[in-house]
Amino acid sequence: MWLEIAVICVLILLYFFSRDIKPRHFPPGPKWFPFVGNLFEFLQLHKKLTYVHLVWQYWSDIYGPILGVKLGLDRIVIISDYKRAIEVMALNEYEGRPDGFIFRLRALGKRLGVVFTDGPFGLEQRKFCLKQLKLNGFGKSSMEDRISQEVSEFTSYITSKCGKGPQDIYHTINVHVMNVLWSMISGKRFSHTDEKMAMLLQQIHKSFCLQDMTGGILNQVPIYRFFGEGKQIFNKHKHVVSLLNSFLKETIDEHKTKLDPQSINDVIDAYLLEIQRRNSENDFSFTEEQLIVTLVDLFMAGSDTTTNTISFLVQMLIQHPEVQERAQTEIDSICKGREVCLADRKQLNYVEAVIMEVQRFCNVAPLTIPHRTKKQVKLEEFIIPQDTTVLVNLYSIHMDKKFWKDPENFRPERFLDSEGRVKFVDRLIPFGTGEIHYNIIIFFVTFSTIFYKCVLKFSQST
Repeated sequence: MWLEIAVICVLILLYFFSRDIKPRHFPPGPKWFPFVGNLFEFLQLHKKLTYVHLVWQYWSDIYGPILGVKLGLDRIVIISDYKRAIEVMALNEYEGRPDGFIFRLRALGKRLGVVFTDGPFGLEQRKFCLKQLKLNGFGKSSMEDRISQEVSEFTSYITSKCGKGPQDIYHTINVHVMNVLWSMISGKRFSHTDEKMAMLLQQIHKSFCLQDMTGGILNQVPIYRFFGEGKQIFNKHKHVVSLLNSFLKETIDEHKTKLDPQSINDVIDAYLLEIQRRNSENDFSFTEEQLIVTLVDLFMAGSDTTTNTISFLVQMLIQHPEVQERAQTEIDSICKGREVCLADRKQLNYVEAVIMEVQRFCNVAPLTIPHRTKKQVKLEEFIIPQDTTVLVNLYSIHMDKKFWKDPENFRPERFLDSEGRVKFVDRLIPFGTGEIHYNIIIFFVTFSTIFYKCVLKFSQST
């Protein structure tokens, strides 16, 4: 018996020791230490620099644009160069998604949802959700109508607060942004005074703040959740997940009581009917748990990032009144007193350039969603082993001095040609490769409508 225990212990030690050995031709990076890799140095730098993407930038400046590190159990490669990033994001070998403790914690202890799943299951779930979103208005003219309605209510609310002291507009923006997506998902919308929606959005924001794209220290050293600060972080994660799941479960239960196969009103209805159809065929890949985690993914993809970008846009234009004035002048000259519509986008060149510069300068999503190598991959002279997490540091690309010349300056003119027409720069990839039309439409309609109707300034008390 003791011999068997000893053999098992030796095998476990050999397993972890084998992962501590840096693979041959792995990308360069700081020296690995047994078991923890670069975790302690990473945490020190994170404390000093505040943001994870700045840690990657710091190391990339030392070791090069293809950086290899190990944090606890995880091997991670960070790409900080545009050309190499495009290559990585285009190859099937990098299409996997990482697995780990934190990724499963937010998914009811399983691999669920549409963001951190891969293979045939993940592909099928993403295709189904996108199809249902499109059937419910995603990317269509009806979506623009929804956005215009929300923006109109937002500007009316802001107008009603004029002269009544400083206003914190973040929450109000968040509610109206979320309503566009939520109306397609559940067939409902919320008032900015709705306490339930306020709680939900607050929890989503907290969830974003609690994690980074590598999964964080609890993902790399899961046992840390039983000690000190790690226990506090773990309990916060559990609390946020519990509140989100309770809210979404309640919403799904409401839909189940009113479900009518002849009247599909939203994405939740469609998914519940798909569950019934699949179950009748002994196919259990569509479940209520999968629906809950998918809704969490959609919320996070469509709410916090979009709201933060619009909030930064407002902030930058208050800080740069000359930019705000020029944008308003262009809107007035094109729209001539009528409401702004999406069709005006082709003519509002400066407005488009401002939106693009905000996305580049503010870097709301400084890192791509993490990917996982599905097999061993060769990248230039380096070899990346199977099951390595791969990230692209978008911040490094958007702040590259060699390309942008003065990236530290907010200058929308960099996106205009000599004749004042907008020019699209391939190195602007705020969401990775491919334009996220949902976000782009919201940015344009929201920004144009706000500055058609309002002049925003900092309160003198701020």
